[in-house]
Amino acid sequence: MKADLTLLVINAAAIGSIHTLLGPDHYLPFIVLSRTRRWSRPKTAWITLACGLGHVASSIIIGLIGFALGASLKHFDLIEKIRGEIATWVLLAFGLVYAAWGLYRARRKGPDGHTHSHGGMLHSHDHVHDPTTGETIDLTPWILFIIFAFGPCEPLIPLFIYPAATSGWPAAIAVAAVFSAATLAVMLGVVLGSTFGLERIPFKTWGRYSHALAGTSIALTAAAMRIFNR
Repeated sequence: MKADLTLLVINAAAIGSIHTLLGPDHYLPFIVLSRTRRWSRPKTAWITLACGLGHVASSIIIGLIGFALGASLKHFDLIEKIRGEIATWVLLAFGLVYAAWGLYRARRKGPDGHTHSHGGMLHSHDHVHDPTTGETIDLTPWILFIIFAFGPCEPLIPLFIYPAATSGWPAAIAVAAVFSAATLAVMLGVVLGSTFGLERIPFKTWGRYSHALAGTSIALTAAAMRIFNR
């Protein structure tokens, strides 16, 4: 039994890592948005972690509910397929809208087409203000979190359900924890490594269109995932 659990844990780590590496939608949005929106490394790391946690946690919760209700793997496959379709289309829409906004922004002084005055200084910016406090709110991380929380983590549910049914909840929790840790580690490693490298590449020529290019790359990633995951 111990040997079986060890094998399951090793498989969970390997599948979690490979699944993440083969899915550019797990890291490319964070890379391009971190660069274009000038997120700091800690902010980039926290946003990536939060979205990754939402990604794996949603599948674990669905697995727990389905297992308690006696659902079969066929039911899980259907649910995850529907979730995957919706998440992919939402990511595609987000990329297209962001690209369109980026083009609009490149042609105007600000994303809303006019300048803002603060303290006598005119400038343009791409955030919204809380009407009650006046503080700036960046909606992009929240949109990403919703997309990733809704997006399925397909290999996790069968990896989670099998040990729950055969070896008990401690084994299932161990497998889910290792899979989640591997997924988050790869996401963080790829995102932070890529952003570190991009910081050393000048983008002065394309700086004006950086947001449009970021949105286009996200849309193309979603389209590719839609095509190849059929």
